Amino acid sequence: MKNNTRHFAVSSPNEDIKIELRLTDKLSYSVNYKGENILRFSPLSMTLESGEILGDLPEVESYEAQSVDDSIQTVWGIRSEIVEQYNELTLEMTGDYSVIFRAYNDGVAYRFQTNFSKKIKIKEEEVTYNFPKDADLFAHVVGDFQTSYEKLYTKYKVTEVVEEEFISLPLLVNQGRVKLVISEADAYNYPGMYLKKFATNNRPELSGLFPKYPSKTQRDGIGLFNLRVTERADYMAETEGKRSFPWRVMVIANEDKQLADNDLVFKLARPKTIETDWIKPGKVAWDWFNDWNLTGVNFETGINNPTYEYYIDFAAKNGLEYVILDEGWSSQMDLLLPNPAIDLPKLIAYAKVRDVEIILWCVWHVIDRQMEMALDQFVAWGVAGIKVDFIDRDDQIAIYFQEKLAAECAKRKLLVNYHGCSKPTGLHRTYPNVINYEGVRGNEYNKFDVDETPAHNVDLVYTRMVAGPMDYTPGSLRNSTKGNFQTNFSNPMSHGTRCHQLAMYVVYYAPMQMLCDAPTAYEKYPDILAFLADVPTTWDDTCALDGKIGEYVVIARRKGTDWYIGALTDWSERKIRLDLSFLDKGDYTATMFVDGVNANRNAEDYQMKIKTVDRSTTITVPLKSGGGVAILLRPTGG
Repeated sequence: MKNNTRHFAVSSPNEDIKIELRLTDKLSYSVNYKGENILRFSPLSMTLESGEILGDLPEVESYEAQSVDDSIQTVWGIRSEIVEQYNELTLEMTGDYSVIFRAYNDGVAYRFQTNFSKKIKIKEEEVTYNFPKDADLFAHVVGDFQTSYEKLYTKYKVTEVVEEEFISLPLLVNQGRVKLVISEADAYNYPGMYLKKFATNNRPELSGLFPKYPSKTQRDGIGLFNLRVTERADYMAETEGKRSFPWRVMVIANEDKQLADNDLVFKLARPKTIETDWIKPGKVAWDWFNDWNLTGVNFETGINNPTYEYYIDFAAKNGLEYVILDEGWSSQMDLLLPNPAIDLPKLIAYAKVRDVEIILWCVWHVIDRQMEMALDQFVAWGVAGIKVDFIDRDDQIAIYFQEKLAAECAKRKLLVNYHGCSKPTGLHRTYPNVINYEGVRGNEYNKFDVDETPAHNVDLVYTRMVAGPMDYTPGSLRNSTKGNFQTNFSNPMSHGTRCHQLAMYVVYYAPMQMLCDAPTAYEKYPDILAFLADVPTTWDDTCALDGKIGEYVVIARRKGTDWYIGALTDWSERKIRLDLSFLDKGDYTATMFVDGVNANRNAEDYQMKIKTVDRSTTITVPLKSGGGVAILLRPTGG
């Protein structure tokens, strides 16, 4: 017998958030936050190649509600334990499918599940965000499904989005009192979602857009590193008929700073499927940003053993876990053919005896073509992991590749750092050997572009980083004040102060974190090097202390008994007030890297200060234009 109920609701555990469901000719939902409507009724459906539309003329066979109050022990993360509390409503629908809605205290999500015995093809998925009023967007605008996912953010209204463009996720929607971040979670063997304005009217409405399945590709782009799609099928995905589909996620906050401390995407991902005791997060001495540009050495630097031995010695001396061999260590189209300028087995052996591991860079379609042979060879050589680059797509093939590679690497105890990729959707929870992702316009753009600014660096915390770990590759020591930036491929600069770069090691969450500048650059500043050697890459606890979207952010993170504080500002000078009441009892030694008095004239000006503080202390720190602060708080005697 059919269930005749046409209205359903589910609320968050704290009852601040309420999802209302309505079944008319379509299944649609709305969201209220503290009594205010933040999403008007928005339809959802999924169209199959057979012509069946899941969600059209919906009939509920049965429904089930459940509440979860649990915790997740993380392998690595922004905290060692994540509280997981939500209320869930599952609608079992006529037609062998169901729709699941979850309400958390910090957001909502829904997903389709199907229960068909045969494979199915998905033609379309209807995802709609029907906002009750116009709102400000921080949007990652793209114009093609072949993109680097490394754009600046466009700041405009929902009603100003034009039909020719579309937006990759995450998307920040600032409604004033309430802030939303729209993204997705647990996207596997299915294309990534974008948002687009289809309506010709001026309503504040955005809809989902998905890349069709690639039927033909050709090598293209720089070095032929990309596989550009030249022809697409008339469907999005072909997949198993019995499966769960990606969560459509909306993070909800009434304070800007709450977006800087959110793990909703992680909570919605599948639990880990692999053994993890071998996985070791850490820091990486990186070669490409600084163009192998060592100074004061008695050998010619470049892609050769003496250069990399210097990087390895630098890593070993300062407790860095990894050294990366980026582009150039092998034939770019054959990972089994190392560059003859490098004796790779000798170099890996050199690193091993110094307790340093090697990461190898590769092009995605090359490792896809040579996967088993290349990965087996990497294991034979003794490599710790790979950095995979130039995917630049998130259609079904590209998304499936990422999970397949993660699984194959996990079998061989290899780490994976995805570059040239779209945003995280939680694969790193399922496969914690996926140790980081790029999907961001990071420091590397300073080598050849002038547009990346401190304001952009702040924006990332409220946008891209809400989705998960972020390989921005910080640590530039050649710093620039506003208006004095110049591009230089071999000796690159960064926008903002030196302390702006140091603060990124606390503010940005990166389990495999790069030191982008040359070892010899860091060695000139022993105090900075000591801080970088010390700062963790994963955390036991995180607390966003303060912040305002588009202006500044202040974050505190704990590892063991040590606390770190990092703050970033845009080009505006400001003073931040740090209340240390989150500390345990007792005295702490505060080691502070602050903008120098003259940092507005010389962005490289900084001071290292040491003082004794406790939980009753309040510190006021001036941030210069494009500035930052990085602080280590260590228990006295610790």
